Amino acid sequence: MTKGTLLPGRQINLDFHTSPYIENIGVDFDAEAFADQLVRAHVDSITLFARDHHGYLFYPSKRFPNLLHPHLVRPNLLIEQIDACHARGIRTPIYTTIGWDGRAALEHPEWLARDPHGEPISGQPNEPKPNFYDSLCLNSGYRAFVLAHLNDFIDTLGPERIDGLFLDIFFLVPCDCERCRVQMERHGFDHTDIRQRERYNAQLADEFRREVRTLIDRRVPGASLFFNGSHIGPANRSSLATFTHLEIESLPGGVWGYDNFPIVMRYVRNLGKPVVGMTGKFHTYWGDFHSLKAAPALEYECFQMISLGAGCSIGDQLHPSGKLSEAAYDLIGSVYGQVEALEDVTRGSESMTDIAVMTPEREWTMDSTLSDALIGANRMLTELGCQFDIIDSDMDFGRYRLIVLPDEIKATPDLLAKLEAFVADGGTLLGTYHSLDLGDDTVHPLYGHRMLGESYWDRDFIMPNEAICRTLPREEFVMYERGARVMPVEAETLMDSVEPWFNREGHFFCSHQHAPSTGRMGFPAVTRHGGVVYCSHPLFTIYRDFAPAWVKAMVNDILDLLVPDRLVRKVGERTISGLELQLRRAPGGGALLLHCLWYPVKKQASRLFTIDERVALHNQRVRVRIGDVSIRGVMAVRAGIAVPATDWYVEDGWLDVTIPVIDGYEIIRMDLA
Repeated sequence: MTKGTLLPGRQINLDFHTSPYIENIGVDFDAEAFADQLVRAHVDSITLFARDHHGYLFYPSKRFPNLLHPHLVRPNLLIEQIDACHARGIRTPIYTTIGWDGRAALEHPEWLARDPHGEPISGQPNEPKPNFYDSLCLNSGYRAFVLAHLNDFIDTLGPERIDGLFLDIFFLVPCDCERCRVQMERHGFDHTDIRQRERYNAQLADEFRREVRTLIDRRVPGASLFFNGSHIGPANRSSLATFTHLEIESLPGGVWGYDNFPIVMRYVRNLGKPVVGMTGKFHTYWGDFHSLKAAPALEYECFQMISLGAGCSIGDQLHPSGKLSEAAYDLIGSVYGQVEALEDVTRGSESMTDIAVMTPEREWTMDSTLSDALIGANRMLTELGCQFDIIDSDMDFGRYRLIVLPDEIKATPDLLAKLEAFVADGGTLLGTYHSLDLGDDTVHPLYGHRMLGESYWDRDFIMPNEAICRTLPREEFVMYERGARVMPVEAETLMDSVEPWFNREGHFFCSHQHAPSTGRMGFPAVTRHGGVVYCSHPLFTIYRDFAPAWVKAMVNDILDLLVPDRLVRKVGERTISGLELQLRRAPGGGALLLHCLWYPVKKQASRLFTIDERVALHNQRVRVRIGDVSIRGVMAVRAGIAVPATDWYVEDGWLDVTIPVIDGYEIIRMDLA
């Protein structure tokens, strides 16, 4: 196995966090059976354990033999796993924990990260004790231990066995221990401010990543290296050079949900690194022993990774006996067999986008979550069939025709200047609510209006017209969250708001929720200034919270004004909002690939969303902008059939195709003449 091979498309991330109170660890392990089972499941890479969160090792350590799991009956477990996999051409990156180590926390309390009161900082504060979630400080002797551990397993296993490393638990920990206080003072951070402690910790983690990267490049040149913090975003840019690739941990049954992966992937794919998505075979979350995800859910999650340009990784946990679950690998194999069959078509393809959504994310702290506005924008634009990336202010704007600024994008002089240049060069903008608010009532250089502050009304209304919400009845529609007040100066008003009788406050109320409309026009709801449209309500947060069809209709009509010939459209009378469409360019540029994905997501349980069935769609009509190229044929790749010539035509730079069947997932290949 050469270390320079392509990153996997069909990986297993095999957890093995195993309590010291469980005996006979690895008693049923059979290296040949283990590796053969992976082959049957179409696995091409498996991340294997050197050390777990409990703090124990699964290889015959030369330097730390006392840390071998006390009940491990096969001390060469990791070596046997690696050798059997390598003999079958399966990559074996090695996992070790960084942020958590239960044994180290108990034996070396001086290594723990501490809050201002001297208490340990838990990475999972809501989890009951006992657990291994107390965070360890890299300014302590723990740092030297981790580096010694990395050298130890390189020495013990031999560099030839090490294809890569997966280093886990790189969370921002606002440590206020004495060592960190000294370093914060040295570097100009105020240790009494939790946000500054987090920023210092981010700097410390970057320094450690560089140290590890230098070590691995020297000792195991060519090995892959990934540092996992359960999220990837703009904060990772400062240390991006230390990563060989990126893996997006995003198990929908855990804290991430189904919104997380597509949002993170649409951002991460612009960072110039190969990307692997990661879900799990578990019904819920890591450590969910003896559970199996429904097959349609695992299909959807892996196919979504492919459609957005990522390789696939499925999380599993090895039973303490050392034996893989037959049922789990039958499930995984049923999906990975389908993934493997598509690799000649999908590998090396490139995303095609004409819209960018700007993320409000800048830092990622212990308390951070994805922006509600970003979630709403991702849901809505996906439902509309839009082809879009998620970007930050440092990325290249020139690749896009429209930039969407959802609800809360902060204005900076650099960003304003960059956006003004983008618009002057023919680009268009859609801004909503407080995005680019200058904090005063001067005429906004992009919006052409004065911002007067928050709306008077908790809820007001919009009035459809021939330009915006043109397909809706000409009567008021409620906007569920407070907007802003603006006064056009250089801008034109495209849609008015309508005032309610009053807010529900004091002794004023009417019925069960908000008061009805007075019919009086209020402040503008939508304005236009050249190629810039502004909406005074937090449209994307409203959509995330309530999903009103009229808000999606507003945005659709605004997109038609700003990008009338956007890349992909759902057309016809039977459009399905949940049908995901991703347009990609095939390797070599000789074809376009339209990934079509439809699995209904349900809220059957109070604690998670689920997918448990595949429902076929028939005769879905889609239009793809192809410009002045010719099409010589249209193929349904997974079905293995040509789309009849009667079901597609080219007109005015558009390919209009009726897709006969989408049975969960289909790829429509449009061969260019």
